[in-house]
Amino acid sequence: MQFQPGVLAAPIPAQARHLFFTLHTSAALPGVLDVLQQQVDGSRVVAGFGAPLVQALGRSIEGLRAFPQLTAAVDNPCTQHDVWLWLRGDDRGDLWLLSQALEKLLAPAFSLVEATDAFRHKTGFDLTGYEDGTENPVEDAAVDAAILATDVPGLSGSSFAAFQLWRHDLDCFKALPQEEQDDIIGRRKADNEELDDAPESAHVKRTAQESYEPEAFIVRRSMPWADERGAGLAFLAFGHSFDGFEVQLRRMSGLEDGVVDALYRFSRPLTGGYYWCPPLSAQGLDLSALLG
Repeated sequence: MQFQPGVLAAPIPAQARHLFFTLHTSAALPGVLDVLQQQVDGSRVVAGFGAPLVQALGRSIEGLRAFPQLTAAVDNPCTQHDVWLWLRGDDRGDLWLLSQALEKLLAPAFSLVEATDAFRHKTGFDLTGYEDGTENPVEDAAVDAAILATDVPGLSGSSFAAFQLWRHDLDCFKALPQEEQDDIIGRRKADNEELDDAPESAHVKRTAQESYEPEAFIVRRSMPWADERGAGLAFLAFGHSFDGFEVQLRRMSGLEDGVVDALYRFSRPLTGGYYWCPPLSAQGLDLSALLG
């Protein structure tokens, strides 16, 4: 059984498109999911399913839950949807055409409620000018962090994806002195080296994956975005559970020790959702855990 996003170690594409759907009728659901199975290849198209849809099907996926409602000094909104599609490629026009075709295929059961285009900046940088995903696990460590290892049919090789759309106030951030910018991130922009004397609120310190018990390793596949809502980072992380992402978000929000991540000084999440990504079989997307 193959993990659906065969992209853990793949080069960052030039373009990506995130599509979010809600269920509007269950009558056509089996037929639509059957069609979707054949469209997902795990590379160009990745599919994730939210807890509300799984519940509507009368099924359960161990470990799948809705995005948390965290009460803290900062707001992390939950905008949970039924289906998330992640389209990847190097031509924005091709991705737009593909998204239109997929929207029509899903239309008998689902309504498109949000679409976000993302893009590669340099070799994988955030719009702040800092490199993104520096501490990502690689190779076997990435597989261990992102892929569910189980003997349960239909679950082996699956993964859990967390998505948040962060909007940056870039004017605010770039008006700060360079040293203060570095202290917010916890790295020097000039060489991407971690600061030994970074403040406790530095983003790198708040999210140091090895500092948790158990360790909270996740595989990030984030990219910048920009549209009429503003600009920022389309944050995407894969894990063998949501636990690694969630403990990091709780610490960032100040729920662990009262220290809020300095990232919130200039950035805020607009959305938040959790999705289960089924594995691939020789016949396509393996939805046996959902459809029986």
